[in-house]
Amino acid sequence: MANLNKVFLMGNLTRDPQLSYLPSQTPVCEMGLAVNRRWNGQDGQPREEVTFVDCVSYGRQAETLSKYLRKGKPVFIEGRLKLDQWEAQDGTKRSRMRVIIEGFQFIDSRPAGGGGDSAAPDDESGGAPAARPAYRPAARTAPARPAPSEEPPPEVDAPPIRDDDIPF
Repeated sequence: MANLNKVFLMGNLTRDPQLSYLPSQTPVCEMGLAVNRRWNGQDGQPREEVTFVDCVSYGRQAETLSKYLRKGKPVFIEGRLKLDQWEAQDGTKRSRMRVIIEGFQFIDSRPAGGGGDSAAPDDESGGAPAARPAYRPAARTAPARPAPSEEPPPEVDAPPIRDDDIPF
């Protein structure tokens, strides 16, 4: 049976990212994300619900998120769900679902038409570029092709193709 564990979320941070380090000196960034859902109820009245999601990131990506994001800033994340389970000090079993961040994009929170350079830092981000993908595996691209020459390719004398030459 096939399996898939993939999450895409866009929302605002509910608190400043918390950067810490594992004993192996691997950076870990924990943050909360609020994702809003808006719709019209059967009575035509607008409705809204907010879902709060705990997220965690590791490595250089964790340092980048901690450096450029602050409470209230929008972000798009891509990741996977992970269920953490433990036993509390009072003996009760506890669990929580978190998103392990595998990729992200900063979202520009400045109003449209605000002017200025799109790579300029926004008010409190410390220089975060707007809407820039970060720390995703690089896409493989085809090798660069030489520019087409101005001259047409030389004519080749080839026999004409007949219907009998086509195998289908």
